[in-house]
Amino acid sequence: MPRDSPSTERLLRDDDEFINRRRESDTVSNTETDALLDPNLVWWDKDNDAEHPYNWPRWRTQSNCFLISAMTFLTALASSIIAPGVPQLMTEFQTDNLQLAAFVVSVYILGFAAGPLFIAPLSEIYGRVIVYHFCNIGFTVFAAGCALAPNIHTLIVFRFLNGLFGSCPATIGGGSITDMIPQNRRASVVAAYSVGALFAPIIGPLAGGLLAGTLGWRWDFWLLTLSGGVASIFMFFMLKETYHPVILERKAARLRTESDNTHLRSKLNPGLSPRAYFIRNIIRPLNMLMFSPIIIITSLFIAITYGYMYLLFTSFTQVFGRYYGFTTNTVGFCFLGLGIGSFLGVAVFSGISDRIMKAKANADSHCSTGITMAAQKNGMRPEYRLPPLPWAVLSLAFGLLMYGWTAELRLHWIFPIIGTVFIGLGQLLLFMVLQMYLIDAFTIYAASAVAAITAVRSIAGALLPLLGLSLYDKLGIGWGNTVLAVVCLPLLVVSHLLVRYGEALREKFEIKNL
Repeated sequence: MPRDSPSTERLLRDDDEFINRRRESDTVSNTETDALLDPNLVWWDKDNDAEHPYNWPRWRTQSNCFLISAMTFLTALASSIIAPGVPQLMTEFQTDNLQLAAFVVSVYILGFAAGPLFIAPLSEIYGRVIVYHFCNIGFTVFAAGCALAPNIHTLIVFRFLNGLFGSCPATIGGGSITDMIPQNRRASVVAAYSVGALFAPIIGPLAGGLLAGTLGWRWDFWLLTLSGGVASIFMFFMLKETYHPVILERKAARLRTESDNTHLRSKLNPGLSPRAYFIRNIIRPLNMLMFSPIIIITSLFIAITYGYMYLLFTSFTQVFGRYYGFTTNTVGFCFLGLGIGSFLGVAVFSGISDRIMKAKANADSHCSTGITMAAQKNGMRPEYRLPPLPWAVLSLAFGLLMYGWTAELRLHWIFPIIGTVFIGLGQLLLFMVLQMYLIDAFTIYAASAVAAITAVRSIAGALLPLLGLSLYDKLGIGWGNTVLAVVCLPLLVVSHLLVRYGEALREKFEIKNL
């Protein structure tokens, strides 16, 4: 595997500590010292360099974050919008295979699993913006293809491709936020961004059910086509490149032209050929999955909760239709419990995450015992994001039990929906806590870290519903959900261990030369 020059990793950390140097004016930057020793290295002009995304005008940062979050919402909406319309399309295509019906919904998530393995490395070579534009076009085109599909096999192929291109904002959106927002202000922005990743799949069946019930299932995809086209146009004209190495590379190219000095180069240039650079970047997420215990643990957490969410999506239509008589037009409303829980998760996370981090950082600043030199230098450790994690797991397990047994006992439909409120709260809180943790821990490699967990969670989201339906058929909704809740117990233990020993684990198994 290609390796970086010995100083590349340190230089990348210099970039992430840009904002910390502002707060510590007496700290001499290694980057600035290196620039004095080698005048051909191109770096930020000063701490308030207007080209650095941290220093953009507020309107530009907010517009970039809003557009990325909006596209994340739309692509996540596409994952579940067709669920209530599946009985219609099965009738139109003359098939009664329930596994095939579930696959029509979940194949989109398989595309979500495949896309990140290419999208993340391409964004770290060519920049975020061009990858967003290319994938936006692909998402819109294949959404139209789904609307025009003449048979179920064509629909499945186009759904997969729709998901592959639609995975872009979920894959590199977290990296874009890391590029623009300093660590001590990221939580609220990531909370808003995460609404698109987890709340939109809950809105999808509600909108899809109303559309399918009035205009037919194909209009679910026409809505995605029209919305994707409008969002793509806005992003084309307003989105600005955020990835620091690409910005500095372009700056170096501009200065070479202006000065005729062909020796100028970006300080973050790894010194690799384009082919070697691509190979390194495409292998990076796989390296993380194989050699980073932090990535392995967080992938397991998120994969289980993501799989549970899509299992619920595929089961709601049958459970609320069979047990409570919900129709195609009304079955989407049973997803509102997950939606309310998700909003509560956003409120809890955005309200406490940055506060916990700042409080712990202040406490550490008054006590040097047990604090590593790296922690003292960075001020805020990624593990400060983790305290809400055990509570998220408990909420998820309780919600699964309440939903399963109140439905099994045929209690009023409001009780299983209340159970899904706790599920939504636990899922979204867990997702945001761990995603924020990864973004803080891997900084400039955040896109690759998110790509790794996105691939794993998407495979779980595609396959678990197929297995879960068989589980429900054999055990019933009550005992089936009890099994799912029991799986959460080891996660509860692991979450406590991660809160306590996460930093030591991360430092012991630090991946070199990513």
